[in-house]
Amino acid sequence: MLISPQASAPPMAGVRPFALTAIRHPTVATLLADHRALLADLLDGLGSPLHVVLPEIFEENVTGLRQAFAEAGATADILFAKKANKADCYVTSAAALGVGIDAASTPELVKALAGGVPGHRIGISGPEKDDTLHALAVQHGCLVAVDSISELRRLAATARRARRQTSVLLRSRTAGQPGSRFGLSAAERDAAVGLCAELADHISLRGFSFHLNGYSTAERATAANEMIEHCLDARRRGSLCAELVDIGGGLPVRYVEPRLWDEFVEQNEPTQYHAAKNFKDFYPYGGQTAAEAVRAIMAHPVDGDESLSAKAKRTGIRFVVEPGRALLDQAGFTMYRVQQVDDRRDTEGYAIVTVAGSSFSLSEQWFNSDYLPDPLLVSAQAAADEMFPACVAGSTCLESDLVTWRKIGFPRPVRRGDHLVYLNTAGYQMDSNESPFHDAALPRKAVLRLGDGEARPRWHLDGI
Repeated sequence: MLISPQASAPPMAGVRPFALTAIRHPTVATLLADHRALLADLLDGLGSPLHVVLPEIFEENVTGLRQAFAEAGATADILFAKKANKADCYVTSAAALGVGIDAASTPELVKALAGGVPGHRIGISGPEKDDTLHALAVQHGCLVAVDSISELRRLAATARRARRQTSVLLRSRTAGQPGSRFGLSAAERDAAVGLCAELADHISLRGFSFHLNGYSTAERATAANEMIEHCLDARRRGSLCAELVDIGGGLPVRYVEPRLWDEFVEQNEPTQYHAAKNFKDFYPYGGQTAAEAVRAIMAHPVDGDESLSAKAKRTGIRFVVEPGRALLDQAGFTMYRVQQVDDRRDTEGYAIVTVAGSSFSLSEQWFNSDYLPDPLLVSAQAAADEMFPACVAGSTCLESDLVTWRKIGFPRPVRRGDHLVYLNTAGYQMDSNESPFHDAALPRKAVLRLGDGEARPRWHLDGI
């Protein structure tokens, strides 16, 4: 669910910025407090922007999500949604923890296999997958979510040539989102179940999946219940292996405290943004945590008073979940070096801070929105405490290249050479939109591990 700001007043200079302080994981806090010199060296040596990735926190999130499902009385296989971040280190951690991967392209599947994740723990999603992806998925025994009858026929032909049987989920449209471009209609689903029976030598129908936009736990639980019913119907028609319901991703991340978020939404208006930019939607930065969402989904009543998890247990259904952002919560941050400060406080009430890099490396622009948590200012030189309102721009020739449109109330003047740290950017922000525009090199990722009892964190470039 996206949050819509209130109607706006005419733009005016001198509006005091609202502080949206980002939640900080203890490991991140330690790095920023005790290892600032190392971070500065990495930024200077590897270039701006620099993405710092923290697989230890990813691993902690996996443990927490497993615990949330167990406490909710549900059995769930976790597939990390690879599209949320390209870093290899997260795949390596997933393989070590026995977590699967959700891949939607041939390169993602290849990286998952190369990272040590076995094929039977890999799910293949995405609409109308190409023949190369099908062939590789069949060869390695992946679970393929089929989006149409035509794809089902193509996949069966690929499995026939390989003399293998392939496990599939039928991705189905939900009653709540019948106009989705993804998945089978009711009539198509009925035909596909029958086709799976005809193609049983090459296709094993394992269950059903769906696609939802937004973060409504009630809507996700309702859709999951529909898929349970589809499994039961398939069993009645002879597909005895229909035991999986893939509830997708859509588990939220809390970036700021809920009280602070509510206050921000209440007072938000275009005067707080460069050029009085009027955004229509924002990610719910102060919403539920992933664990809270899991508990709400599994406890949601279906068919009367029975909870979703209880019905799944009674009917022998296992869940599959494909979190991306939720497993990357706090598992990375992005650093920029300040390249220029255009101080317009006397005329417009705020400054424009230009950083080395662009908004392509903070990808909320993809959703025509703004990344709202305040960046941290790290200064090499001491400066007097003085509230310094400024937005943050990228160093390209695009008028729309704003890393942060919102005016940030920095605690002191920003200077050339200072560093800005954007917290919690591993989930989709880092590289969903990255681009070598202006022939600029793509940002690098430095993998950091604090380790036990070590005075200095260990680091290496991702993929090396």
